Amino acid sequence: MTARSLRSGEDAEEFDVEEALALVKEDNGAAHRASAPPPQASGPAPGRHAHHKATPWAEARATAARAARAVTRSARRAPVSVRLEDALGLTLAAPLDALTDLPSFNTSAMDGWAVAGPGPWAVRDEGVLAGHAEPAPLTDGEAARIATGARIPPDTTAVLRSEHGQTDEKGRLHATREVVHGQDIRPRGQECRSGDQLLPPGALVTPAVLGLAAAAGYDTLTAVPRPRVEVLVLGDELLTEGAPRDGLIRDALGPMLPPWLRALGAEVTAVRRLGDSAAALRKAVTGSAADVIVTTGGTAAGPVDHVHPVLGRIGAELLVDGVKVRPGHPMLLARTKENQHLVGLPGNPLAAVSGLLTLAEPLLRTLAARPAPEPYTLPLRDEAHGHPYDTRLVPVVLRGDSAVPLHYNGPAMLRGIAAADALAVVPPGGARPGQEAELLDLPWASAGIGVCFT
Repeated sequence: MTARSLRSGEDAEEFDVEEALALVKEDNGAAHRASAPPPQASGPAPGRHAHHKATPWAEARATAARAARAVTRSARRAPVSVRLEDALGLTLAAPLDALTDLPSFNTSAMDGWAVAGPGPWAVRDEGVLAGHAEPAPLTDGEAARIATGARIPPDTTAVLRSEHGQTDEKGRLHATREVVHGQDIRPRGQECRSGDQLLPPGALVTPAVLGLAAAAGYDTLTAVPRPRVEVLVLGDELLTEGAPRDGLIRDALGPMLPPWLRALGAEVTAVRRLGDSAAALRKAVTGSAADVIVTTGGTAAGPVDHVHPVLGRIGAELLVDGVKVRPGHPMLLARTKENQHLVGLPGNPLAAVSGLLTLAEPLLRTLAARPAPEPYTLPLRDEAHGHPYDTRLVPVVLRGDSAVPLHYNGPAMLRGIAAADALAVVPPGGARPGQEAELLDLPWASAGIGVCFT
């Protein structure tokens, strides 16, 4: 590798050649600071083993969640006030206390007549509609047409539904079934009283929560801010449009990652395409103000895999350096600043998805204070081939009470995951038909807030 191969685009004019050469030397054998380095083409650094020990899959996910908890404890990220239309998917940072009684006045639960005393009743000329001021009181033997949601006239005995009343030739109203005192009247404060806690801190803002908040009088909500994520797409071989040609391939991760990260609760602040430039990568990482940086590719030990050397050069702490999972085992998690982390995804598309769900999902979920999904299992309908030593993540579709493994599940393939409802966690050695497997739901396939990508 030459200094020229580390330079591309805008960085070619700004990057010092001596620094490029220093990065080349690191790439060829200098140890990064956090833990044992990945295997290097020129052999291990003195005093180090040739192969670092990858982290078991479950432990890697737990490490990512712990890293986020450490940030939330130390950084004390300030809650934000968010308008209701922008709050979907956030987590409440304060209790949702009712600002009013619900309902705030006695209302009709049905279309019909408000009646006073026993029938038959003389019907007023003027009816009562929703959204109008309080009507005049009723006297015994009197009724008034009323719409659902309208204020109940004082001294009303009950609401008689439209289908349960009829008028005679003199215009008097008769009930066709027994009238019970208070029927079809929603009394003031039936749902809550002003000051009642409707939801505790930590509740996820779903569409129903937005409706409840609006009904309770809120225009804004106090919420945990979305973690800010910057995506750095690496690779000189990537095209942004058109069909693959001349040894170049389309970038699949640039279009896929931002909406997926938003579905995981993140705010994607930028997607930057850096090519295979160590200089550009270092500049982007050190200059980023994001809470989480996500890189694509460059996590192995090839001649243009710059992620490890750059992390070593800036003094990053490697928390996870490889995971015992297929596809995606070269993934990594590093602490780049006190309150900033970098998730290094492999460049192969399905391997990147594996890294996203293994490391980015628990990290972002914890930063956003979202509740962890309840783990669940289903039996596999067909055999799922496994790796001899590592966990394997296999795309599946859910059919009834079983999960069906899909084909086209190689590291570079997206055809299987595009049709999938979930990923099955297959233990080392594989799983036989009928064997229970843990499932990781995909955001758009699971119930609840995960279907929202904005």
